[in-house]
Amino acid sequence: MKKVISLFFTLCALLSGCVPKEQVIFKNVKNISVDISAAGKPMLKADALFFNPNRTQMKLKEVNISVWVDGTKSAEAKQNLDINIPAQSDFSVPINVQLVLKEENLLNTVLGFFGGKKYELLFKGYIRVRVHGLTIKVPVSQMQQIQLNH
Repeated sequence: MKKVISLFFTLCALLSGCVPKEQVIFKNVKNISVDISAAGKPMLKADALFFNPNRTQMKLKEVNISVWVDGTKSAEAKQNLDINIPAQSDFSVPINVQLVLKEENLLNTVLGFFGGKKYELLFKGYIRVRVHGLTIKVPVSQMQQIQLNH
C-alpha cells in the first residue's frame, strides 16, 4: 500500500512539473484591417497578441476565434497550427477571416466602408498551446472599435 501511495505522489509531482507555472496571457488585437476582395467580400486581417510568462517554450496548436461585428457573429477563425512560442516573450497569432454580412446590411456596410464608419468588433474564443505534451486552453475576449477608411 505504501508503494502505491508513493507512486501516486511521484506521478503527481512529475505531472505538476510539466504544467506551466503561469497561464499564457491574452493582451490585445492589433493591426486590424478590412480589405474588399475582387469578389466584393470583406476580409478581416488582424494580429492577436499574447505573452508567455513561463520559462518554458510552448507550441501553438490551435486557434478558434469568432469575430462579431456590431453584435452579429460574422466570421470564425479556426486553424490547426504547429508554431513555436518562445519562453518569456510576446508572440502574435495572425487572424485572416472572410466576414459574412447579412444581405440586408451589405449595402450599409459597403457605404460605411467608403464613408469611414466606425464598427465594434468582438474577438471571442480560445487558443490551445502545448507544453511537455499537455494541451492548455487560453481564453480570448477582446472588444475594439475600428474605423474603416477607403
